[in-house]
Amino acid sequence: MKKPKWVIAKEQAKRVAAQETVWLFGLHAVRDALLNPAREKLRLVVTRNALERLGDAVAAGGLAPEISDPRKFAAPLDPQSVHQGAALEVKPHNWGSLTDVALGAGAMPPRIILLDRVTDPHNVGAILRSAEVFGARAVVAVQRHSAPETGALAKTASGALERQPYLRVRNLSDAITELRDMGYLVLGLAGEAEQSIEQAVDGQRDRPIALVLGAEGPGLREKTRETCDMLVRIDAAGGFGSLNVSNAAAVALYAVKA
Repeated sequence: MKKPKWVIAKEQAKRVAAQETVWLFGLHAVRDALLNPAREKLRLVVTRNALERLGDAVAAGGLAPEISDPRKFAAPLDPQSVHQGAALEVKPHNWGSLTDVALGAGAMPPRIILLDRVTDPHNVGAILRSAEVFGARAVVAVQRHSAPETGALAKTASGALERQPYLRVRNLSDAITELRDMGYLVLGLAGEAEQSIEQAVDGQRDRPIALVLGAEGPGLREKTRETCDMLVRIDAAGGFGSLNVSNAAAVALYAVKA
């Protein structure tokens, strides 16, 4: 039996509404979001134990907490989520445009990470942590075929999502071209590249630099490769093995630091 049109419309509306908010979970992610005045917060669900551990962050967040039984946790999370008794419904961040972030005030020379179809939220979360540690301006990914802002990503980022811009663009090649027009040196990481990342930035560390990393396995797409200024590799001690994309991002950011 087919569903009535009004039922289908109602279900679609609920799915759209759900996509407009994000459930963060885990003590670190929830605490940092509560303490972030720029984050729009909607609903806080906690166990009594988590409420005590969050301390003054709950008061700073300005939301009345909903106390929940840990055995029947009230937040609509995946059962496998390690929520530690804390979940916060929020609106996604609006970090502004790529131009605003790339040319905005901040430490110079700037560094930016671009991700070519990196879909694992744990990898992106780890990259956000490294980006914050090394002072990158932003992490940039495509709107489709990349990890969206989710609770799993935020938990892996361990609070960095509240401070480190994570931008989603429609077309990565266009974003690379835009950065090149702003004066950025755009380096695509590829294991088979002829020159190392250190060789590529020798004498150019005073320039803005963008690093482009692809998904593990496929690597950078052909169009992405063609749009970069050059391809570079991370030197390895032996002729075998490769780094996880999040580890590669950390090593590359360290290699290009001013």
